[in-house]
Amino acid sequence: MGNTNCIIGGCIDQANVGVVECWGRFKHVAEPGCHFFNPLAGQWLAGVLSTRINSDDAFYELPNRREQIQAYVFYVVRALVPMMTLDALFEQKGEVAKSVLEELEKVMGAYGYSIEHILMVDIIPDSSVRKAMNEINAGKAS
Repeated sequence: MGNTNCIIGGCIDQANVGVVECWGRFKHVAEPGCHFFNPLAGQWLAGVLSTRINSDDAFYELPNRREQIQAYVFYVVRALVPMMTLDALFEQKGEVAKSVLEELEKVMGAYGYSIEHILMVDIIPDSSVRKAMNEINAGKAS
């Protein structure tokens, strides 16, 4: 019987680093370039992070970054919106966006993320609320 080697290669693009694990535990960060891993020895490339993210915790604690950012946005919106009237909400949607941005910067900044801008496109109330608003506006006009 001869020697059997099972080596798997992986290339990490520039501006990224690889998270290398050995038997499911963090081993080291791999710099950009080509790397070889031996799965028979438990080594593998668990994932790739942008070098703009300066925390290794971001890989393990934020596996679903998009969903977690969205959850923080909903959390802040749900905390602010019930305290406002609908008219005030339309007038102050910039303030709501600013509050969301501040909360995201605080939470995600700990992981090395930089949130630069929040775009609040539109506020769409429930159809029953829109109907009631239209009836009120129609009553004011007559």
